[in-house]
Amino acid sequence: MIEGLLLDIDGVMVTSWEPLPGAVEAITTLADRGMPRMFLTNTTSKSRAQIAELLNRNGFGVRAAEILTAAKLTAEYLQANYPGKRVWVLNQGDITSDMDGVNLVGGADGPPTDRDPEVVVLGGAGDVFTHQLLSRVLDFLLSGVPVIAMHRSTIWSTDHGLMIDTGVYLEGLEKASGKKIRAIGKPSPLGFRAAVEMMKLEPTSVLMVGDDMHNDILGAQASALVGALVRTGKFRQEALVRLQRDEFGPVPDHVIGSIADLPALVQKLSVEP
Repeated sequence: MIEGLLLDIDGVMVTSWEPLPGAVEAITTLADRGMPRMFLTNTTSKSRAQIAELLNRNGFGVRAAEILTAAKLTAEYLQANYPGKRVWVLNQGDITSDMDGVNLVGGADGPPTDRDPEVVVLGGAGDVFTHQLLSRVLDFLLSGVPVIAMHRSTIWSTDHGLMIDTGVYLEGLEKASGKKIRAIGKPSPLGFRAAVEMMKLEPTSVLMVGDDMHNDILGAQASALVGALVRTGKFRQEALVRLQRDEFGPVPDHVIGSIADLPALVQKLSVEP
């Protein structure tokens, strides 16, 4: 039985912060049922408070405390593993409010000029990911400075089409340095586990809904959650077909047209067999 929901935001509920058809109605219907929920997103261009404000303008009725971002998870990871260390974050957008307790130095224009950072964090890609600054990241990586990524997403969906994201650069940095970069957001188990614990549920009773087959769905299923892939956002039919042809590989537990179909799926999965 499904007792709780974990939802991706971009490409599932909104595109470029505009609601997808039927999204507001679906979220409202599920909220009226009183089912526990959390929102897990690799979006790093905005803070949790900013995301909640944008969603609420469109009638979603979401609290900032219900949102787990890759930035928030990264901040918790840094506090646990690199307490007090100087951290340079290269990210498209201001998410400092989600980085409480982290000793931030430098900014989007580069690392500090007086003292080198002790940890480098890569957030979401954008115009700030310049040739010069990514070369500095490589220099730090080669010199032994830990480099952490908020997520490993390779693309994200906009109303102008797909855009490349941080994961594309990570592969190049790893190949050039011969070193692995730790990623904190989806599909890492950290976010799935944190959200499930906050809902005080067992992973097998939580349904993860997303548009990214690998980061959202297969990542969640590897963490013992149930997955539901939507055919919106980053969804690509050819990728699903390739996956389904591999009879020995994992496939999404459920595939639905869009989030508008979610209430019916939840109803079906919430009834004792």
